Amino acid sequence: MSAADIHRSLDAVWRIESPRLIAGLARIVRDVGLAEELAQDAFVAALEQWPDSGVPDNPGAWLMATAKHRAIDLVRRNKRIERKHEEIGRERESRQSSPDIALDAALDNDVSDDLLRLIFTACHPVLATESRVALTLRLLGGLKTEEIARAFLVPEPTVAQRIVRAKRTLTEKKVEFEVPRGGQLAERLSSVLEVVYLIFNEGYTATAGDDWMRPSLCEDALRLGRILAELAPLEPEVHGLVALMEIQASRARARVAPSGEPILLLDQNRAHWDPLLIRRGLAALDRAASLRQSPGPYALQASIAACHARARTAQETDWTKIADLYTQLSRIMPNPVVELNRAVAVAMASGPQAGLDLVDQLVSEESLKTYHLLPTVRGDLLFKLGRLEEARPEFERAASLTRNARERELLLRRARECLGRNGPH
Repeated sequence: MSAADIHRSLDAVWRIESPRLIAGLARIVRDVGLAEELAQDAFVAALEQWPDSGVPDNPGAWLMATAKHRAIDLVRRNKRIERKHEEIGRERESRQSSPDIALDAALDNDVSDDLLRLIFTACHPVLATESRVALTLRLLGGLKTEEIARAFLVPEPTVAQRIVRAKRTLTEKKVEFEVPRGGQLAERLSSVLEVVYLIFNEGYTATAGDDWMRPSLCEDALRLGRILAELAPLEPEVHGLVALMEIQASRARARVAPSGEPILLLDQNRAHWDPLLIRRGLAALDRAASLRQSPGPYALQASIAACHARARTAQETDWTKIADLYTQLSRIMPNPVVELNRAVAVAMASGPQAGLDLVDQLVSEESLKTYHLLPTVRGDLLFKLGRLEEARPEFERAASLTRNARERELLLRRARECLGRNGPH
């Protein structure tokens, strides 16, 4: 096997194994930054040794064993970690474990618990949102700094600074490497789910750049969501989020034309929707419903997505039910964006004027001043009502607000359609 082949193999192993490796080490050293350094040391050792020795049969176990030895060496050198080492030794005194055996045993404990601790630590509310996203993709997604930067269209040094700052903040704030309990759990879980869904949404509808979608981010978010569902099987909103992402991801192939042009929901060829992802999403939604009588925000959004998934054609969509689900969502999550989506559903159920009446109530909403979907929706409803002179500037304003090139082209085309209906260009 060539050096290039070994490097590719190691990259693949790192993507799969690094979250478990970092999680196991972080519980011992109580510092995610230091744990990542130890894991990377093992990676470097593999780069040095595998070209001569070949890729081991179990490369993940090789990396873990190497990282353990480095952790043990660090424990012997570092007084702060030595105290943790001694605590572990006391806990296992009854087993008469040696210090090194105690450390090995600690590293071999349930990796599921370690991963859950790592997720809650990387998504801790003490961190800024963009730092939580970057750190989660780095530690749990196995992405390199340049991959995160490319995915979010930001300079690589910016992402690197966010990750460094996040690790430093976790250390300075003495954030415990643990799963929160009691009253803290709901708040902390909400932060975790927010990060995962932000990653998914950036992949599903890119906020900037030349591409309508970035599928790799959707895949990363789905993988994180599925891991979280396995680690926290009794949390209904985890299953609600997984359901929402599975069902939305099922439309991926139908959302983009061969030219890269966006295809809107009602115009999509539903034969291209992925039935396996739909089944998985509906199963996750059923799981969420079995755990909680009144659905939470993610489960409600998943129920809305399920209405679309169950309709064989766009015409069969139950828009009245969707409007009702948005009403329920607005009660537990008051939000102008939710109201805008409800207006769209009402327009589909009761006609464009009914929807426009609701949208017009949102025009003065300060938080929507630069939200491009408000003029997009208003322009579409005016267009359907035949008020083309009013619709055109709405589409033009929406085009000026979006940072996605594909979406801008779509909106400007719709503005030109208004001119076309009125006469010659």
